[in-house]
Amino acid sequence: MTIFDRRTSTVRLSSRQSRLNLKHLTAPKDIHHDFGIDVVEGLNKFPKSIPSKYFYDQLGSELFERICDLDEYYPTRTETAILQSYAAEIAAITGECELIELGSGSSTKTRILLDAYRDRGDRLRYVPIDISGSILSNSAIALLSDYPTLAIDGFVGTYELGLQHLPQPHLPTRLLCFLGSTLGNFSPDECDVFCDRLAGVLQAGEYLLLGIDLQKSKSVLEAAYNDRLGVTAAFNLNLLRHLNYKFEGDFDLTRFEHAAFYNQEQHQIEMYLRSLGRQRVNLRSLDLSIDLEPNETMLTEISRKFNLKHLARDLESKGFRHIRSWTDPNHWYGLVLCQILPLR
Repeated sequence: MTIFDRRTSTVRLSSRQSRLNLKHLTAPKDIHHDFGIDVVEGLNKFPKSIPSKYFYDQLGSELFERICDLDEYYPTRTETAILQSYAAEIAAITGECELIELGSGSSTKTRILLDAYRDRGDRLRYVPIDISGSILSNSAIALLSDYPTLAIDGFVGTYELGLQHLPQPHLPTRLLCFLGSTLGNFSPDECDVFCDRLAGVLQAGEYLLLGIDLQKSKSVLEAAYNDRLGVTAAFNLNLLRHLNYKFEGDFDLTRFEHAAFYNQEQHQIEMYLRSLGRQRVNLRSLDLSIDLEPNETMLTEISRKFNLKHLARDLESKGFRHIRSWTDPNHWYGLVLCQILPLR
């Protein structure tokens, strides 16, 4: 049984020895998202864009979990295989530590790390941060069932809000995990700001574990974002359904199609929604109307592909010491472990 405390927006297990503390974050800094200012700005630009955070309503989160299981979508299974091979080594390097995870989702890969620390006899503490409250709650309750000594402090909200509300550490150090190649969804400027924020949140000696998709052939990359079953297309189009619900919109999903291609010059996948004809769309609660021409596109996501050496150099410029990197046999994907250096 769970109890929701309206005064603190916190969910706790009703057990006397509660091991779950789940907090919904709604700070003034989230107003940009709540009131759709970012949507208005993106749709008034040329070319148009929609922030990728709007992918993740409940259906969007479920569709993304299905994407991760697709034959063409290699990142999830490849990252999982690397973790299975090297989690014990990661645990040995960091020692007993709290796991913080940005974009935790179903926490499936996190279990591999939890197993490695449990096998060492370490205490287990987990701080998941995810924008989907239902998925975070369900995964947290499942984890508590499978790990009887685990304690969880979870946060429902954006990465930025979660990082602002991190609890004081209970264990000797912390490992902040940012898996799933999500770093690639940031532009170079956004990535710089994000890494500066991480460096400001972590204390000297604490660790950062990044999962990154590496540069590879165009054919492999484009297949991963244009699957034969059309799950990625459904995920992309569901963004419009979410905008309709959230902002009283009238996007007709049948008048748009999914498009994704690899920009070799920028080393990034670019995902778009393409208008199938001339049309006007309204978002009534935003007092916004936009006109779209035939074949006009709206950018919904980028996914940058990295060079390991270049990324390690960039992280060192932000105050991180590169410790180890691991890849799969094809060198398609990488895990990077860094440690924050003391301020000079």
